[in-house]
Amino acid sequence: MSQPTHITALGLPIPDRHQLPEEVQKYFGKCDKKLGMVPNVLTAYSQNMAQFEVFTRFYNELMFGDSELTPLEREMIAVVVSSENHCYYCLTAHGAAVREYSENPVLGELMVMNYRVAELDGRQRAMLDFAHKLTVTPAEIGESDRQTLRDAGFSERGIWDIANIAGFYNMTNRVASAVDMQPNPEYHGRFR
Repeated sequence: MSQPTHITALGLPIPDRHQLPEEVQKYFGKCDKKLGMVPNVLTAYSQNMAQFEVFTRFYNELMFGDSELTPLEREMIAVVVSSENHCYYCLTAHGAAVREYSENPVLGELMVMNYRVAELDGRQRAMLDFAHKLTVTPAEIGESDRQTLRDAGFSERGIWDIANIAGFYNMTNRVASAVDMQPNPEYHGRFR
C-alpha cells in the first residue's frame, strides 16, 4: 500500500532510519515484524529523540504494562476518547487494534462511531462512560464517577489506569490533530 504524501503538515526534519540510534532502528524493526509497518506517530516523534523516548516508554507502559485492563479494554478507551475528539489518526490506528483484539470488525466500527450502541458488559460500559466524561467534561468528574467504576469491579489501580489511558489519548489526539498527522494506509484494511 502506498505511503501518504506526508506524515504531518509540518516540515519536520524526519531522519532516515539509518540515521537513527541503533536501539531505535531495532525498535522500528520490531514494529515492522509485528505490524508490517512503523506507525507514523513513531516516525514523527523520531525527529526529537528525547520526546520519542518518553512517548514510547509511556505508551508501552500504558498499553502493554501490568494492569487489570485487558489490551482490548485499553484500545477501547483509546477509541472512545479519539471518537469524541474526532482524531483521524487515532481512530484509524486504534480502531484497527479493537478489531484485532476483539476479532470483531463490527465492534471496531461501533467503537469509532458510537460506543453506546455496542454490546458491552457492565464493566466495559462503566469504563468507557468514565473515559468519555473525562474527555468531555473533566472538571465534572467526582467521587460518584469513581464509585461507579468500583461498583463495576475496578480496583483503585484500575481506575488510575483508566484515567491515565484516557488522559494520554486526549493529549495525543490534540497533537495529532494540531499537526494533521496521517495514519499509515495499512491500518484501513486491517482485521476486517
